[in-house]
Amino acid sequence: MAILIFFVLHWYISLFFQSFFMHRYAAHGHFTMSRGWERFFYICSFLSQGSSYISPTTYGLMHRIHHAHTDKALDPHSPHNEPNIFLLLWDTRNYYFNLWIGKMQADEKYHKDLPRWETFDRFTHNYKMRLLWVAIYFAFYFFFATSWWLWLLFPLTIIMGSLHGIAVNWWAHKFGYENFSLNNTSKNILPVDLLFVGEAYHNNHHKHPGRPNNAVRWFEWDLTYNITKLLDRAGIVRIKPAVVTFR
Repeated sequence: MAILIFFVLHWYISLFFQSFFMHRYAAHGHFTMSRGWERFFYICSFLSQGSSYISPTTYGLMHRIHHAHTDKALDPHSPHNEPNIFLLLWDTRNYYFNLWIGKMQADEKYHKDLPRWETFDRFTHNYKMRLLWVAIYFAFYFFFATSWWLWLLFPLTIIMGSLHGIAVNWWAHKFGYENFSLNNTSKNILPVDLLFVGEAYHNNHHKHPGRPNNAVRWFEWDLTYNITKLLDRAGIVRIKPAVVTFR
């Protein structure tokens, strides 16, 4: 029971910080926050993603390139270019690391207003730290897994952040429904998004990438946006009325 509770909490907490901080703040700048809160959410992203943590700076950079070249040759992660889900995951990983180490350069316009904390990323974004997280996860499963099948969740725990990314970036360009006819394959995965905290509305997001709320129809519900509204009322963030988009 403890493993299942941990896995569900890990799924949603990790996904929320990826959606709220890395996607909507770092990549799209839907809202502003102070430097102190920015670093707080930086740390939260690391603690929630653990062994699958990636730099919000590089994530934001890669995602902006994705929007500028969706389903075209320069798209960092498109099933249109690589239909095999495992090869797509590997290609995305290579693209990300080439940006991270500076082997690949991106146009200066994609770097504008990205959150940066290079000292923190140097400490947390390395294989020693990833192996430490794997050891922590292993110890938790060792002490609390009561059945063999619970260990099937162990590799998913290790790659949790990547699992979220590939679920949206592959699934939402392959299956689902469309509210808008676009020149790309983006789709909405679920009509009522209780699984991806609002990230399931991928077609809506590609139509309005600068819109903080991904939901547009009466039955659609964006959990991340609703939490962001609460944070705005608390004075932690300030939602922007309009933002620059990358197309």
